[in-house]
Amino acid sequence: MRNSPVRLLAAKVFATALMGAAFLNPASANDAFPQPGKSIRLIIPFAPGGVTDTSGRIIAENLSKRLGAQVVAENRPGASGNIGTNAVMNAAPDGYTLMLALDGSLVINPHVMKSMGSFHPTKNLTPVGNIGNSTIILVAHPSVQANTLKEVIELSRKTPEGLSYGTSGTASIVHIAGELLTQKTGAKLVHVPYKGGAPAVNDVVAGHIPLAFVSAASVQGYINMGQLKAIAVPTAKRSPFYPKVETFQENGVADFNVSSWVGLMAPPRTPQAVVDKLNAELNAVLADEDTVKRLNGMGIEPLPGTAQDFTSMIDANYNLFDGVIKSSGISLD
Repeated sequence: MRNSPVRLLAAKVFATALMGAAFLNPASANDAFPQPGKSIRLIIPFAPGGVTDTSGRIIAENLSKRLGAQVVAENRPGASGNIGTNAVMNAAPDGYTLMLALDGSLVINPHVMKSMGSFHPTKNLTPVGNIGNSTIILVAHPSVQANTLKEVIELSRKTPEGLSYGTSGTASIVHIAGELLTQKTGAKLVHVPYKGGAPAVNDVVAGHIPLAFVSAASVQGYINMGQLKAIAVPTAKRSPFYPKVETFQENGVADFNVSSWVGLMAPPRTPQAVVDKLNAELNAVLADEDTVKRLNGMGIEPLPGTAQDFTSMIDANYNLFDGVIKSSGISLD
């Protein structure tokens, strides 16, 4: 695919951000944080209104109460999340600028967009903490003669043209999960990208394609009404939202753990004391009963933990997806 003027501009902006971030002076770890009367920006690198935006605003609202400082959500959409990411990379590393991070923009984009150059999520940004995971799920039209993942894999091998599966788009987390499944099992699956998860789901419900790999929260109603059947979830353990649905690993696909996640990041070289403070307050927010209920309502399972836990998860995803993407040849450039 040829580079568009927008992508070329994003590449220049991103390269400038990578160089500029290296010269920022970190705040003193001894400075009181947060300072009275000083607000914190939470940059959301996506358009308003989606689940990611809403979850970020819930976190901002509750962090404000915990920190005693106003956390202001600010949407900076564009270039698949790179515009907002650039802004955070170039911000002062003092804890007063944070980013709501989504899996795709940090662990997939660097491998499919050459314009991002040498960007690495945990080297060019500072992980603060995981907010939670959103389960993805493989579903099928009721007419498909397979009820388990093992049976889907077997059926795909017997079908001359393979089995088509719809996703929310090329290089989405669900597309990567589908490619990983194909590489691990030899399943004969054909990717059909849509402009969003809803059109993919609609085409499976209508019987136009047999399978879809989508956000689990988006199909619960269809499953309950019998218009779709749940095949399996690609997580290490069963989803709390779908306790009866088996995992890929239960179907013999070893070491398969892929989910969509959202978390908090800070500029590079943010002092550890500030990161620790933010992480502790984020974990307290994620333990709040009302917050848990609101996030669960969007299909997000809160996962409090340390900043190092979050760093390790990001690095593991980054390395795994690097191999999957290189083997499949996925590219957005």
